[in-house]
Amino acid sequence: MNSPKVSIIVPCHNQAQYLPEALQSVLDQTYFFWECIIVNDGSSDHTEAIAQKWIANDIRFKYVYKENGGLSSARNAGLKVIKGDYIQFLDADDILDNNKLELSLAECEKVINSKSKVVISNFRMFTTDKNSSIDPFCELKQEYFTFKELLFGWDYQFSIPIHCGFFQKSLLDGFKFPEELKAKEDWVMWLSIFKSEPHVSFIDSTLAFYRIHEYSMTKDLKLMEANSLKVIKCIREVVSEKYFIDYLCFVLEKKYSEVIDLSFKISKIENSKGFKILKKIKETSVIRFIFSISK
Repeated sequence: MNSPKVSIIVPCHNQAQYLPEALQSVLDQTYFFWECIIVNDGSSDHTEAIAQKWIANDIRFKYVYKENGGLSSARNAGLKVIKGDYIQFLDADDILDNNKLELSLAECEKVINSKSKVVISNFRMFTTDKNSSIDPFCELKQEYFTFKELLFGWDYQFSIPIHCGFFQKSLLDGFKFPEELKAKEDWVMWLSIFKSEPHVSFIDSTLAFYRIHEYSMTKDLKLMEANSLKVIKCIREVVSEKYFIDYLCFVLEKKYSEVIDLSFKISKIENSKGFKILKKIKETSVIRFIFSISK
């Protein structure tokens, strides 16, 4: 019986300084039968030179160049050329544990009567190297991995870094990441997969490492907020009408609560003694300034 092949998709846009470490984590996998698609999304740095070096050293690495179109576009380019039975995503600034593929496949082999398998591992965050990792921004739990939890809990209770996942290829046949999104495109993917109720296994061990640096997408609050609105249109195309209406009501309730909380905090500040003193000083300064220029 032939061993299953795993296709690893690594999009890269001007992240050449991180790419070797990501690719090394692929090369170090204890499971041998994989292909790694390096997608250069129109980088202006030396991404191509690095990719060509890895391709020359190991034929399992493959290279795709495309004009810059964003992360979703780069992943879609990778999905078009893969030949594996399973899919593993890995962003160019992140790292996989050496056992990620082997352990994920072992979980899949335990499930005999399902052709739609997902394996999710836990993760940690790091800045310079994975040995100095820090606690993750959320705690992943088995009970989160349902369609309903993914719809209503995403960003409020948890989110799943994409390289925590390991997917049977059939689950992504025909799927395209929404290229109009610059963030939260992975959420659309998870919802698309989970609406078909796949068999989900959870490995509660750190098999994925999520790098935090000055250009991390999660630090760009304006980008994240803008795409929080754009993603709603994409969700409408994935979920049923009932779930979509329920989700809109859920979001409105959350936003209303946030506005009420903010109003309360502002009112509390305005009624504080310190604020009243500062306000008085400001008013006095303005009066003095007007008096001085009127002379």
